[in-house]
Amino acid sequence: MAMKYISLVLGPIETNCYIVYDDTTRDAMVVDPAWDYQRIHKTLEKYDLTLKLIFLTHGHADHIGALQELRQRENVPVYVGAGDANLISNSKNNLSMFMGRPIECTSPDCIVHDGDEIHLGGLTFHVLETPGHTPGGLSLYGEGVVFSGDTLFLYSVGRTDLYGGSMAELLTSLKTKLMTLPDDTVVLPGHGPATQIGRERQNNPYLDGGW
Repeated sequence: MAMKYISLVLGPIETNCYIVYDDTTRDAMVVDPAWDYQRIHKTLEKYDLTLKLIFLTHGHADHIGALQELRQRENVPVYVGAGDANLISNSKNNLSMFMGRPIECTSPDCIVHDGDEIHLGGLTFHVLETPGHTPGGLSLYGEGVVFSGDTLFLYSVGRTDLYGGSMAELLTSLKTKLMTLPDDTVVLPGHGPATQIGRERQNNPYLDGGW
């Protein structure tokens, strides 16, 4: 049993979409179906994966561009934080007006909270509430990795000047949630390259070198 993942860079602003799966059972989840349903679907087929669920780190348009089509065609549940449930259904607040087309999705199936567990085949992941970039932002930790959405990037953090954003909340999320993870945890962010918690703890200018 081993976790594997495939990274797809999708959409107008190059958002990371992750297809995560149990290499034994071939059960899969999509973390942030950013854009391009056909490419996501063909990747699932190529690797002979069975999609079980969709996990949203947050509700901004560049992370949910393929959500509605994916959930309907694959008939799987969607997991999202309580504070972002209204974002996926509101094209103004989720900023899709800047993406060239309104993106509005029906309400999610599963509202998840801090400490909830998500099971995928023989894999276990833990939900971390990490608001700041959005009110209901989430990270997902398990199997040696954390999907940080737009909360933490390589040597940077997510912007907080958009609807519902808060720099104070973002810094609290970093300090109390992400920086408590082991140094060797691989960070898989919503944009850009992967990094590690220890690397960010020491070098990310927003973390002041001490967290």
